Amino acid sequence: MPFANIKVPEAALSRTQKEEIVHRVTAMFADYFGEGVKQHTMVLIETVPDGGYGRANEVFIVPEAYRAKD
Repeated sequence: MPFANIKVPEAALSRTQKEEIVHRVTAMFADYFGEGVKQHTMVLIETVPDGGYGRANEVFIVPEAYRAKD
């Protein structure tokens, strides 16, 4: 069973965008492994709260202007 675990900042993606990611990742796995894997493919999109991630000693907060609008 193909499995993808995608982590994104909280509020960075709308529900529609998350659904599109699920469809595209599933299609990608089907391209690699064949159509039969679609029914067994799991795509998990996890959201990480603001301040719960960072890089190079900088903690990230998603600016209001970049937050998804559902």
